[in-house]
Amino acid sequence: MTHWLIAHYDLLRGLHILAVIAWMAGLLYLPRLYAYHSTATAGSELDLTFRAMEAKLLRIIMNPAFVLALVFGLALIWVDGHIRGWRFLEEPWMVVKLAGVLFLTGWHHYLAVARKAFAEGRNERSNKFWRMTNELPFLAAIAMVVAVTTEFGK
Repeated sequence: MTHWLIAHYDLLRGLHILAVIAWMAGLLYLPRLYAYHSTATAGSELDLTFRAMEAKLLRIIMNPAFVLALVFGLALIWVDGHIRGWRFLEEPWMVVKLAGVLFLTGWHHYLAVARKAFAEGRNERSNKFWRMTNELPFLAAIAMVVAVTTEFGK
């Protein structure tokens, strides 16, 4: 299995990037939907439309993309561990990437919990909050991409 993964490293990397793109699209779009949703009257047609859109975005795009990004990312770590040695996990660039992954995973969970609150008609956040936090995943992505592409600290 390890030999196959090493032989297909570029394929794994490409699939990982595609999964991350899909996941990031959802992480950036869902808070924007929440910003608009927070101004809708509870029980209105607009409220019900947003509920459906948010649920489908999370269930059909974000959750599968997250799982695929994680699986392909772990496969890449496995391959890199066998090629570079496992100490690469201690490199500053990798620590930044892993910290970003933890943040984005936590943010994904937070957004999923918020979707349930919206679905139950008990949103506690303003549209200003959702607009202000909308860019957090992109800021994390900037740090992660710069860290990985430059392998800073190496």
